[in-house]
Amino acid sequence: WRDAKRKLLELGPSLVWKSRDGRDYLYSSNGSGAGTSLGPRSPQTESRFQDFRSRRDTLATTHRDSGESLAVQARLYRATRMLAIGSQAAAILRELDESRMLDESLVVVGTSTMAAYELEAAARFATGMDATEDFDLAWAGRPSQLTIAGGRKTDATLFAALKRLDPTFTINTERNFQARNSKAYEVDLLVAPSQAGNISRDEKLQPLPLPEQEWLLMGRRVDQVVGALDGTAARIVAPDPRWMALHKLWLAEKDTRNPLKRDKDRKQGLALLDVVRARMPHYPIDAAFESALPAELAPYFVKWRESRI
Repeated sequence: WRDAKRKLLELGPSLVWKSRDGRDYLYSSNGSGAGTSLGPRSPQTESRFQDFRSRRDTLATTHRDSGESLAVQARLYRATRMLAIGSQAAAILRELDESRMLDESLVVVGTSTMAAYELEAAARFATGMDATEDFDLAWAGRPSQLTIAGGRKTDATLFAALKRLDPTFTINTERNFQARNSKAYEVDLLVAPSQAGNISRDEKLQPLPLPEQEWLLMGRRVDQVVGALDGTAARIVAPDPRWMALHKLWLAEKDTRNPLKRDKDRKQGLALLDVVRARMPHYPIDAAFESALPAELAPYFVKWRESRI
């Protein structure tokens, strides 16, 4: 479904015939009435038009049919009571995925990651830990590229994606790393200092630099498609669960952390380390992993390990 949507977007402006002075001309149209002439009707322009229509119709059929299958799977997902992410978060993730920002630029770093970790582990362990009223993303790579009018390329940005999805999103002037919509739904953009140079100059949000975000760049990311509360689905790219777990335990002790979030941080961190050890052998918790831990995280790992002996 996602791939068909991407290819439909990449087809660019629609091709239409327009009559002028008794002759037909092929136009590239952006849908607003404007357009660029590609020449009079000829074997070449006829072939170009037919090729465009054939590709568009094939992709539209694939998108429709796969969407119907996806809807069935999403209903089954809800019926099994698997951990689901918020509907607004899912819509944002689909928009980001269509513009390839989840391939190259962004990772999810908030509570929504728990649904992806449950699927990775094939186990329920985060029940009651999934409630969240906002959505956290971190810049973690180079900007992806979007094709715009005239075939030009431009950097894809988070704020532009949010505005396409919901025009009421605006930047919080007091916290310029945060966007909010008319329903007060908040999206925060964070960044590890090492990634600051990768942020597009077109990004209107000013990501909050946090040294601890460096930890979430380590290891191998989890990539899963999860269900949402409204019966849709979305892709989540999340940090390595071992590093996320220790990051959560560290957050629970951080002086500036919201006290109301500390207990959930601690529960998430402990549960995630437990399930990694029990259900994710492809993320080994071994001597090599322990030796890679920075001094800030090592005590939390040792404390967890000793508590499980």
